[in-house]
Amino acid sequence: MPRFSIIVPSHGVAGRLSEALDSVLGQSFGDLQLIPVCDAPDAPAAEVAAEYAGRDSRVTPVHSPPSAGLSGARNAGMRAATGAYVLFLDGDDLLLPGALEAVDARLTEAGGVDVLYVEHERTPWWEGEPTNPAAPLLAKAPKGAFAPAELPALTGVQLPAWSAVHRRGFLTAHELVFPESHFTDLGWGGLTTVAAGRIAVLRRVVVRHRLRRQGSRLNLPGPHQHALLDQVDLVLTRAAERALPAERTGPLFEQLFAVVLKTASRPERLTSGHRAFFRRAGRLYRRHRPAGYRAPGGSLGVQHRLLATGAYTAFRALRGANRTAARSAGRLPRPRMLRTRLRYARELRRPLDPALAVYCAYWGRGYACNPAAIHAKARELAPHIRSVFLVEAGQEHAVPKDVEYAVIGSHRYWEVLARAKYLVNNANFAEGVVKRPGSVHLQTQHGTPLKKMGVDQSTYPVVAAQSGSFTKLLGRVDRWDFNLSSNRHSTRMWERAFPGGYEQLEYGYPRNDVYCTATAEDVIRIRKELGIPEGRTAVLYAPTHRDHHTGFETGLDLEAFCEAAGEDVVVLLRAHYFYDRGRTRNSDRIIDVTAHRSAEDVCLAADALVTDYSSIMFDYANLDRPIVVYADDWDVYRETRGVYFDLMAEPPGPVARTPGELAAVFRDGAYAGPESTALRAAFRERFCEFDDGRAAERVVRRVLLGEPPEALPAVIPLAERVPAPAAATLVRS
Repeated sequence: MPRFSIIVPSHGVAGRLSEALDSVLGQSFGDLQLIPVCDAPDAPAAEVAAEYAGRDSRVTPVHSPPSAGLSGARNAGMRAATGAYVLFLDGDDLLLPGALEAVDARLTEAGGVDVLYVEHERTPWWEGEPTNPAAPLLAKAPKGAFAPAELPALTGVQLPAWSAVHRRGFLTAHELVFPESHFTDLGWGGLTTVAAGRIAVLRRVVVRHRLRRQGSRLNLPGPHQHALLDQVDLVLTRAAERALPAERTGPLFEQLFAVVLKTASRPERLTSGHRAFFRRAGRLYRRHRPAGYRAPGGSLGVQHRLLATGAYTAFRALRGANRTAARSAGRLPRPRMLRTRLRYARELRRPLDPALAVYCAYWGRGYACNPAAIHAKARELAPHIRSVFLVEAGQEHAVPKDVEYAVIGSHRYWEVLARAKYLVNNANFAEGVVKRPGSVHLQTQHGTPLKKMGVDQSTYPVVAAQSGSFTKLLGRVDRWDFNLSSNRHSTRMWERAFPGGYEQLEYGYPRNDVYCTATAEDVIRIRKELGIPEGRTAVLYAPTHRDHHTGFETGLDLEAFCEAAGEDVVVLLRAHYFYDRGRTRNSDRIIDVTAHRSAEDVCLAADALVTDYSSIMFDYANLDRPIVVYADDWDVYRETRGVYFDLMAEPPGPVARTPGELAAVFRDGAYAGPESTALRAAFRERFCEFDDGRAAERVVRRVLLGEPPEALPAVIPLAERVPAPAAATLVRS
């Protein structure tokens, strides 16, 4: 039997689950069982858990449906536990180094306790100092093991489940499980303390709890707030059944009703039934009030007395609840009132237009990427919705003539932003844009992340210095309702890079639909438009942006590459979109396509791709055409920019480190050989998961038409997809 079973629910935290699991498996004390609890065998977190189980026999993944909630997940973990003691850890929290060794030593010293309470650190997502709320609660505890009656103020209801270690035999003997519904930690903490015979404390921080930016879900408004009273009733009923003396039930009663009064004084948490909540709380107060209990003094004591008598109107007046509710309902956020935005402020007071959608791509560079693909599909499936594309001044020519647009910064720009129900962007809207109640913000993203993104950039000084305020970034993330993902790798990375309360849509990238729908005629037409000579092998060279460079550098002598690679090779040069202005580099062997509006057209025209670390490789892989990685500065890029996985170990094709190696790969045909094909197949399996040609349809039906997820077209398996044909294939046929 292992000494410890550590149970880790993982719903909604797949992106950071590996950090939690590493913090457990990396402990100096290794006699443990690690139980990740996942939603389903095919859930993103389950894939992470399965990887760990495959390489460490101590990992025992189990499954619990999302409908069972946190309590169901923890109970499923307890059923699988075999350790002498049980610990709980949230899937985005960390077990601090040396924690298990310290816990083991304290348990050995205390000798046979039912519950060991430990300290924990609450760490804000971004700003603010860590706190240790358990420290003052545990400060007065005796040095050794003791009976709960010796310290009745230590009830457990003020501590989360991951701030205690429980003897499994004790839990089994008393048939203790996490109560269903919300506020399960409150019920669990009370039930375990009521049942415990011997407890002890460890004055050391064991868990680092990373606070979610939106705060606890329990603080959100909704009918779930009524479940608080169920937990209070459960704990106090159990205490009465065990005939606990008044000196123990008094602190338990007071701490439970402190939480009740906090909720009662925040009517915005109860969207309906606030009076019913208060009256039921009053009945529970009178039923469970210990004999001889004396309410505290001051304002808090007044609240106790009003609750005990059911004086709802007086309680609301005391707390100023009417004024708070009116301010919450009537106050609308405003952007900074610059002169150019006065119209926006005025339009914000008008109703949302339910038939208006606003799109923007790459901060207004034109009609492109996922927003353009969604816009086109919306005109087909949702013609009743008027669509407006946002562009920078001077980029109006980058919008098709039949597409309505507004210039960024104009009066019309602020007007449509204020009134639109739907806002779609592959980057982010301006700082002053308000997320109005009822509006729907869709973040489409514009690539699969190899390089670190969002808040994950903070530990890389070069990129962090150029990124601006991460706090402001996260404020923009708070506006998202939906976030688009093209594969499960992206789903996990977006979750950790952009922490927020949005819903992940694993629908694929709409811009990539064309790779499954384009025809041979389309490929021939695009090659002619780009000026690619017939019979030539068109190699798309698409290097990424480097934060440690001040401007665009090709990193490769393209003329020399063409000469060394073969007479039939021409290069399509596409620089990063940061460098898409005023470029003319055309020659007999080099065609500059940087300013071409559609990256998808360029990919369709290319017979092969050469890139370094650009996310274009993930999109191009959908075409199942050769990809070569030119990684002459991988070590520098990895250290300065940060990456999510080792591209050198899992490339989509051959890797060249020097210009000579790159030319040789094309000269001898290895770029399209069997080894290249095998590498690409594995890469496609991982990163082309949802890009099946119907992504735009799924997005429009779900977001703009409000259809339920189960009604959307299922993703076509990778083996059944037919990518657009390459020019070389057309010549052979």
